[in-house]
Amino acid sequence: MRRREVSILQHAKNEHGGLFEEYIRERGMELRHVPIYETNEIPSITTSHLLLMGGPMSVNDEEELPWLKTEKRIIREWVTKGRPVLGICLGAQLIASSFEASVYSCEAELGWSSVAAVNNEIFPGLPERFRVFQMHGETFSIPHGATLVYRGERVANQAMCMGSALGLQFHIELTIEMIQDWISDRPLNEQSYVLSQSRQYLPESQRICKVIADRFLSAPSGNFSWMHPEEHGSW
Repeated sequence: MRRREVSILQHAKNEHGGLFEEYIRERGMELRHVPIYETNEIPSITTSHLLLMGGPMSVNDEEELPWLKTEKRIIREWVTKGRPVLGICLGAQLIASSFEASVYSCEAELGWSSVAAVNNEIFPGLPERFRVFQMHGETFSIPHGATLVYRGERVANQAMCMGSALGLQFHIELTIEMIQDWISDRPLNEQSYVLSQSRQYLPESQRICKVIADRFLSAPSGNFSWMHPEEHGSW
């Protein structure tokens, strides 16, 4: 039986697991941080769950950042075995790129916007439309065999499922302190506007994070599918 343990692949110092870390500890699961932003390498991942966080780099920067190839190989291996993977922002783009989908520049999004459900099978308990926090300048196409889950207003592809991997372009792991840190270099009037919206939308966003985290953390370590939870394997 594999230990219930989560590896968090962290690509930037200030883009950590956020609320996910709280939920992981609440469940009594072990937490393993992999600080790629410090080491520029990825060790062997032997945990039961894999969480891929955001970062400022592009998944296309393999020449400058060769560890990106390693990370994509690990993602493919995990999905082949049905091991649970959740990717946030850059993490979602890495999942897409791992399966030969393109990742490319798009209209930059910073702040709160709406996403709408395209497929309600995965999270039937969530609203069909809700507000999410965005901070990205690239987007992804949908890999062959994957399913689009949420669509955005300005950037279409906001969440997709590829077997045991779920990629979310938007951020659900945030606290108000994380948002304050992320926008600290923006003009003061923009900061004020984003923080005002954040106080309004964060409670619902954090509820949605809890629902998705519960689904992720309760998944078995093999033969898992986000689309077909009734076919879960065993620990």
